[in-house]
Amino acid sequence: MQLEVGSVLEGKVTGITKFGAFVELPGGKTGMVHISEIATSYVKEISDHLSMNDTVKVKVIGVTPEGKISLSIKQAAPQPSQSPRQRPAEGGERPQRNFFRKPREQSYGFERRQPITSENMSFEDMISKFKQTSDDRMSDLKRSTEMKRGTSRGRHQR
Repeated sequence: MQLEVGSVLEGKVTGITKFGAFVELPGGKTGMVHISEIATSYVKEISDHLSMNDTVKVKVIGVTPEGKISLSIKQAAPQPSQSPRQRPAEGGERPQRNFFRKPREQSYGFERRQPITSENMSFEDMISKFKQTSDDRMSDLKRSTEMKRGTSRGRHQR
């Protein structure tokens, strides 16, 4: 049986590792589902999503010349359709507005931000944070070495 990239098949989970799961496909071939292709949400433990001998629907996302088969469970799942916002029908009830809430104070958005964690930061934000931390540490290191040598701005070298 020739596997084509993009085909969706059913297979049986035959092995689970820290980095993915092995799935036996029809025809006796085995492919691997990487941990990043198991679910649309973050997967910390594969065993929370899959167990041995589970039957899963997978999509073939790659086949190497050596015969290694890359599979995806999340790409095989139907994508949720984005429906437009539904308006109330003519004569239908609209949600009541709360006229008794306190008026908003002027805010620049700093109070409402979520705490910054690596889960909700983009790659660029993480790089920017790393660079800023690195620059701060380097300036502290330079300042402390200058103080030890006596070459801080308050002293003159002879």
